[in-house]
Amino acid sequence: MIGAQHVMTHKKTSYDFFLILATVVVLAIISGICVYGMFYFKFAQLQNMAPAIKGAYMERMNQIVSPFIIALIVILAICVPKRLLPTGWLNRFALVLLLLIGVVVWFWGVVMALKVALCVTLVLQCLVLVLALAGNQRLNFEKKGYWLRVGSSCMHLGLILFILDLFFYKQQTLHLALFWVCTVATVLGMIGCFYSPYLAEIMVRRRRDGQ
Repeated sequence: MIGAQHVMTHKKTSYDFFLILATVVVLAIISGICVYGMFYFKFAQLQNMAPAIKGAYMERMNQIVSPFIIALIVILAICVPKRLLPTGWLNRFALVLLLLIGVVVWFWGVVMALKVALCVTLVLQCLVLVLALAGNQRLNFEKKGYWLRVGSSCMHLGLILFILDLFFYKQQTLHLALFWVCTVATVLGMIGCFYSPYLAEIMVRRRRDGQ
């Protein structure tokens, strides 16, 4: 029995490690492409070129970064339900999600499928955040601690909203709303993760003062 639990824990740790590693690698590649694109745009003085040349450049950069955006969406679609489901059910969920995405791609195209995957992930992440705020101990996190869990949930929410915002940047009102919610969620998430010991100490002091 103990051996079986050890194997399950090892599998879960390996699963989490590879998901984290894949997320970091994909984000690093996307960041590298964005930085390269900005510097190339500046030094090549594309801002002084004809609109057709600038448009062609933007289209080419979008084609380069698109596979990595898709990979990040797929990783998030696995990472978020991992907080709610055991590994066995997570595999089933991933299979159902892939089938759903396949159906949407067939009828409405890749872009709509990515939007559907992001919206499903967003709903699940909001649920994770609510449960984390409520102090639910059944959530699957690598580390314990109330503020770490809340902070991690906020940061994941911000990341999902950031990617979703890429699909709606032409809709000014929705774009700005997503941008600011994304910014607030990310900042609060970083505060929760980086300063969790101080936040926990403040809460302990307030409870003592209240008694």
